[in-house]
Amino acid sequence: MSHPVRLIVVSNRLPVSLCKEGECWHVETGKGGLITALAPVLRNRGGDWIGWTGAGADVDLRAQLKAYSRQEGYSLHGVNLTEEEVHDFYHGFSNEIIWPLFHDFPSACNFQQAYFDAYLAVNRKFAQVVVGRSEEDDYVWVHDYHLMHLAQKIRKLGGERKTGFFLHIPFPSQDIFLKLPWRRQMLEALLEYDLIGFQTFRDRRNFIRCMSVLFKDWRQYGRGPVVHLSNGIRTIKVGYFPISIDFREFSTLARTRESAELAERVASAFRRRTLVLGADRLDYTKGIPQRLLAFRALLKKYPQLRTKISLVQIVVPSRERVPEYQAMKHRIEGLVSEINGEYSEPGWVPVYYLYRSLSRDELIGYYRAASIAFVTPLRDGMNLVAKEFCACNVDGSGVVILSEFAGAAAQFQRGALLVNPYDVEGVADALYAACQMPPAERRRRMQKLKTTVRKYDIYWWVDSFLGAAFGKKLEDFPAQESVDYGLKE
Repeated sequence: MSHPVRLIVVSNRLPVSLCKEGECWHVETGKGGLITALAPVLRNRGGDWIGWTGAGADVDLRAQLKAYSRQEGYSLHGVNLTEEEVHDFYHGFSNEIIWPLFHDFPSACNFQQAYFDAYLAVNRKFAQVVVGRSEEDDYVWVHDYHLMHLAQKIRKLGGERKTGFFLHIPFPSQDIFLKLPWRRQMLEALLEYDLIGFQTFRDRRNFIRCMSVLFKDWRQYGRGPVVHLSNGIRTIKVGYFPISIDFREFSTLARTRESAELAERVASAFRRRTLVLGADRLDYTKGIPQRLLAFRALLKKYPQLRTKISLVQIVVPSRERVPEYQAMKHRIEGLVSEINGEYSEPGWVPVYYLYRSLSRDELIGYYRAASIAFVTPLRDGMNLVAKEFCACNVDGSGVVILSEFAGAAAQFQRGALLVNPYDVEGVADALYAACQMPPAERRRRMQKLKTTVRKYDIYWWVDSFLGAAFGKKLEDFPAQESVDYGLKE
C-alpha cells in the first residue's frame, strides 16, 4: 500500500471522561492501555474514534469533542443514547446477558427479548455514525461485546468497509453459549467481520466449535495464531491476540522516587510482613469471596504464618445500585470482618480492605510493596493486574498466584503459580508455597513473567492485530496452551 489505511476505532465509550462544572461540560483524556496504544496509530494513520459520550441524548458535546480532536490529532465522534437505550442495551443485554453468559454464569442471565431488540437498534445507531464518518477504503476496528452486530448493520446500510472485531472478554464453551436464545443471530453477525480476534487460543477454539455446531457449511483452514473460516463463498480470519499493558510506562513509573517512597510507607505500615495484594473491580467474576475463604484457610492450616502475613484487598466500586452487587459487597465485608475477628492479634490485622478507587500512582506503590499478587478470578478475558504487578516488581522477587481461568494463564503458566479458584484448600496451599519459595526460584519465575510482558506489550498487540488485518505475516507470537484441558494447537 502506498499510504497507510485510515483507521476507524469503534467502542462502546469514547476514550475520554466528561466533567461538568455548573452548566458546562469539559472533556478530558481517559485512562487505560488501549487509549495509550491506539492514539498514536490514529494520529499517524489519520482516523476517528467513535463511541457513546456517556452523557444523555439531549446533551450536545460536538463543540467540546471538536476542540479535543484538534488538540489530540485525531477525531472523536459521539453516539447519543437515550436513557431507555442505555438501560436495555448497556445494562440489559450487554451486562445482564452477554457479560454473565460469556463468563460462565448462565444462571445470572436475564434473557429478555426487549434487551436484544435494543441491542440491535443501538448497533444500527452506531453503524449509521460509522458509515457517515468513514470511506470505503477505511479500516473499521470494533471493540468488545457491546457491538458484535456492528459489521452486519454497516453492510445492511450499504456500507462496504473492511472490518475487524476484538472481544476483550472470554468466549464461552459450546454448552454455555448454546443457552443464548439468539445464538444463531449472534454468530451470523460475527461472521460479517473480516477478522475476529480473541484473547486466547481457548476462546478461539470455543468460537470455532460453536460455529461447527450451528453452521455446518463453514470449515476451518490453516494453523497458527490466525486461521481462516470459509463456507466456499465467504472467507474470514479468526485469531487470538493476547492483550497487554504498556510495560515500559509501568516499569518507569515504578522506579521513580515517588513510587519508592510510597512503597516504603506501605511496607513500614505493615511492619515489613509478607504483603499479599488483591486488586479488583467489584464483580462476581473476580472471585473475591473465594479468595478471602482461601486466605482464612491459610491462617487455619498454617498457624505459623499468623502475624507474619497480611492481605490487602482493594475493591473498586462498580454497579453499586444493582442488588446483586450490593449483596456481594456485603458478603465480602462480612468475610473480612469474620477473618479479622477470628485471627487478629494486638498489632496485627490479617485483612486490610479498601473499598475505593486508587490513583495509578497509589496502585503502583502497592504493587512495589507487595510480595505476592493474589489474582484469582473465576473467569477473566485476560487480567491486566497480573501484568501490571510484574512490570512494577522492581526487585524481581515477587510471586504471582493466578487463576487458571484467567486469560493471562496461557502466557503465565511457566512463571506463575496457577490455581483453581474454587479449590479453597488448594489456593491456601499455593499461598503457603509462595511464602516458602526460595529467593532464587522467585527471581527465576518473575524474570520469565517480566520477559513475557515486556516482549508482548500493548504495542505488540496493536501491531499483531493490524498485521493480521492487512495480511502481514505473523511469526513472533507467544506460545499459547489451553490451561484447563492441556491441549496444544
